[in-house]
Amino acid sequence: MDILHSVILGLVEGVTEFLPISSTGHMIVVSQWLGMEQTEGNKAFEVIIQLAAILAVVANYKERFTFKHTRLWCQVFVAFLPVAVVGFLLRHQIKELFSVSVVAIMFIVGGVIFLITEKVIKGKKASVEQLENLSFKQALWIGFAQIFALIPGTSRAGSTIVGALLVGLSRKASAEFSFLLALPVMMAASGYDLLSNYKAFSGEQLLPLVVGFVVAFVSAFVAMKLFMAFLDKFTFVAFGWYRIVFGALLLFLA
Repeated sequence: MDILHSVILGLVEGVTEFLPISSTGHMIVVSQWLGMEQTEGNKAFEVIIQLAAILAVVANYKERFTFKHTRLWCQVFVAFLPVAVVGFLLRHQIKELFSVSVVAIMFIVGGVIFLITEKVIKGKKASVEQLENLSFKQALWIGFAQIFALIPGTSRAGSTIVGALLVGLSRKASAEFSFLLALPVMMAASGYDLLSNYKAFSGEQLLPLVVGFVVAFVSAFVAMKLFMAFLDKFTFVAFGWYRIVFGALLLFLA
């Protein structure tokens, strides 16, 4: 891992983490493109810099971190439970799915689902425009949708956003809940890897981690702002087509 690699991976992580296009899928592809060996240290680096994206959520939504929003955070916890349980029980099997072919197929499948979802909700008025109106039942259904994100290439953001759209959230509310739901999920995954592999980041390997962390934070912060501005005027159709084209290209190259 050198500085250039860490900058590129940090940028990819930050830009893609909160978009419905699978940050994990992009990281796998870019890592292979850079010719990086999938050592335990490199795999841990890719997960740990997700902590930077967590800080970007905190920076963007700091007003949500008050006792006034206790109910919302309880709903986030409820939505987190399904993926926490299934992810823990199937953690070894999930690692076996990390390959370019699986990522490519799930990119295409996810893209088609987005196009179908947009057709289903077209013309319908969302029942939840603000997260304060979200019910615990809706939060739980979004949590079940997030389970599909355990398959590489599916996209955590994509799964939660589709689930949120189908239970009545507006596009912007879906994206916002997806941002907040990322906190417990990414803290659990990143924290586990940090504790398991912290010895790999000492000496000369510490600087690339710091650089990648900073780049991931800045790019994630900006990407979230631009994403919400995008949803003011557009739907998720563009992301659906992007996923299909990108997945097809990966299959062709593979």
